[in-house]
Amino acid sequence: MNRDIFMELLAAREFKAVRSILNVMNAVDIATLLAELDEKALVLAFRLIPKDKAADVFANMNNTMQSKLVEAFTEKELKDILDELFLDDTVDLLEDMPANLVTRILKNVDKDRRVQINEILNYPEDSAGSIMTTEYVRLHKSMTVRQAMQYIKQTGIHKETIYTCYVLERRRLIGIVTAKDLMIADDDVLIEELMETEIISVNTHTDQEEVAKILSKYDFLAIPVLDGDQFMVGIVTIDDAVDVMKDEATEDMTKMSGISPS
Repeated sequence: MNRDIFMELLAAREFKAVRSILNVMNAVDIATLLAELDEKALVLAFRLIPKDKAADVFANMNNTMQSKLVEAFTEKELKDILDELFLDDTVDLLEDMPANLVTRILKNVDKDRRVQINEILNYPEDSAGSIMTTEYVRLHKSMTVRQAMQYIKQTGIHKETIYTCYVLERRRLIGIVTAKDLMIADDDVLIEELMETEIISVNTHTDQEEVAKILSKYDFLAIPVLDGDQFMVGIVTIDDAVDVMKDEATEDMTKMSGISPS
C-alpha cells in the first residue's frame, strides 16, 4: 500500500476508501503502515479497521503505538480489544505498559482472565511460564472423534491454536492429538485410540531459549508446559518461540558490538 495515498485519503476524511484499503490488507501490514502515523491519525485510522481484524492488528503493533491507543480508547473500545486478544498477547502488553495503563487494562479484564494473567506474570523472566498461553484445546480420552470435532468448533475460536489438542486426565497430560488425526479418523473412534502418548514437554521454569530450540528441533507448532507437580498449565506456540529467537539474536549482536543490551 502506498503510504502517501493512504495519508491523503485519511487527511481528506475519505473514510469509506480508507476502510476499503484496510479491509483487504493483512494485520501485520496494517500495523506497519500505521506505525508511520502521528498519534491523532493513528487513533483515527485504528477505529476504521474492521472489528474482526482490530485485535490482530493491535497485537502486531509496537509498545509505543499500543500505549497511545490504550490512552485514547474509550472503556468500551478497550474492553472490546482485550476480549479478542489472546492471553499471551495481553501479558506481553502488560509487561511494558506504564503502571497507570496496566491498572486501566486490568480493570477491563474479567476476573478469571485476570487470575490467569497474574499467574503468568509471576513466573521467572525468560522462563517457559512467562511466555506460555493457557488457551489451548483440552480433550478427554473417552470422547469420540465426532464429539471432539464438535467441541473444537464451539471453543476453538478462543484458543491460540487448534492444530494440536491435549488429552488431560485430572489435569495431567496423557496424550496429544493433531487436527490431521481427527480429520482423517472415523467419527466413532475414541480419542484414547488416536492419541500419541510419547510426549515431549517443558517445565514452567525451562529457559525460554531452550524451549525455542526444542520447538525448532522437532518442528512443533506448540509444546506443552508442565508445572512442578507435572500438571499441564499451558503451551508455548511457535510464534512466541520465533520472538524469543529474534530477541536472543539481537542481544547477542549487541554484546558482540560491545553494547550493553537493554
